[in-house]
Amino acid sequence: MKTWNKSLIASMCLLFTTPAFSASPASSRSQSPASAAVSTVAPVSETERYARRCQSHAPDRGNKPQGTLLWGTRKEWSARHQGDERRSVLVSVDLEAPLRSDAQVGSPRLEKGRLVGSSQTATSLVGTVLRGTSSQGKPVEVALCGAEPSPTDPDVVWYRIEAWNPVAQEWENPCAAIGTVSDPRALAVSGVWDASGAHHDVPGKFTLACETGVISKCISWGYKPWASWNGQSLAELHQACTRMARADYCGNGQSHTREGTVIDIYDGLGVLSRTTESSASWEPSRATFEAAWAPDGATCLSRTRDGQAMEKILQECPERFHVGEPVDLGQGDRCTVQRVDMNKGTTLLRNQSYERLQGASAQAAAP
Repeated sequence: MKTWNKSLIASMCLLFTTPAFSASPASSRSQSPASAAVSTVAPVSETERYARRCQSHAPDRGNKPQGTLLWGTRKEWSARHQGDERRSVLVSVDLEAPLRSDAQVGSPRLEKGRLVGSSQTATSLVGTVLRGTSSQGKPVEVALCGAEPSPTDPDVVWYRIEAWNPVAQEWENPCAAIGTVSDPRALAVSGVWDASGAHHDVPGKFTLACETGVISKCISWGYKPWASWNGQSLAELHQACTRMARADYCGNGQSHTREGTVIDIYDGLGVLSRTTESSASWEPSRATFEAAWAPDGATCLSRTRDGQAMEKILQECPERFHVGEPVDLGQGDRCTVQRVDMNKGTTLLRNQSYERLQGASAQAAAP
């Protein structure tokens, strides 16, 4: 594996999702977002439904901030139900028994970060419709509409996907758009994540992780769960990264970070190292240690990322942390709030961020 001799500044734009206003296809009837959100659209036949997949759609969505994302997907199909960040219209996909597939391709299989069929090429799967599941356990039809191999990583293929929106009776991108990514793609990642943010290896199932969510972002930052570094699997580092990226201190899926927050990530293996040089997006002299991380959440904290009082975290998971003598993790990183069962050996990641005054706005705290 090529050694990384660079550090990562993760500019965490805490993924404000696009609301579930349905987009009208360019060839379809004109319809306002508000009316499309109401489930009065007449159902279409199965033949017509599959004929509509992977077609272009007109940009006809509004924008409402809805928090940070794990999967990077929309929380609800209907804009009338905002939901919370632990809900998703798509949390898992089945590898077996596609609903629609080229007979020569058959059921896909997952190899590292790419789906392959019998022809061994990712593009051969374009047009395949797979069976998916939402966070509410409802079935979801997912179409693979494009496959774009990463130009820098042969392990990774980015997929253009659509899912059938039963509210608007249209195929739509289930990935949540943000200002800088209007049409997000997705990565295929082994296993599934539950509402608490925990990863599970489930035979025959995988996750289509949108690029606006932290499952995908942590892979882009170097923590590929199928890879290893100096003989050590990166799976647990990837899981710890998903907790860190969302400031999920209690390991319960609850995020404690805001849009525009800038963080610096570093680990004990040397995949990423602490940033010491100033740049347009990062000033080390302003940054202070925030927390150390394990796959199930923070192991110790110095402060919160979003400026909340530490008491709120202690109340959120009262049996998890306690306040004690400062623990020195090295390199000037010290924390006073520790896991009750803290073991330095379980700490895989650490991060720095700019300290946010309690109650300060995201704009005021931005660099």
